[in-house]
Amino acid sequence: MPDRDTRHAPSRRAEPGTEPETGQTGGPDGTDLSEAERRRRRARFLRDLAEARALRDRVQPRRAKVARLRHAMRMRTFRW
Repeated sequence: MPDRDTRHAPSRRAEPGTEPETGQTGGPDGTDLSEAERRRRRARFLRDLAEARALRDRVQPRRAKVARLRHAMRMRTFRW
């Protein structure tokens, strides 16, 4: 079994949205993303998510119906 150097701490993964080498967040010049850009990206993500759900519902209608019924039951039993 080869000797392994265990003196060094294991490398940590970078935080999401940061560059591994620099640790800077956001845009290409290292500044934080603007609020408008963040909202645009979030809106695009939510549109893609809705599209994927619609596609799944078309492809698996039985599962979609069961999911709708479960959601309706949860909403009926939920107390505001």
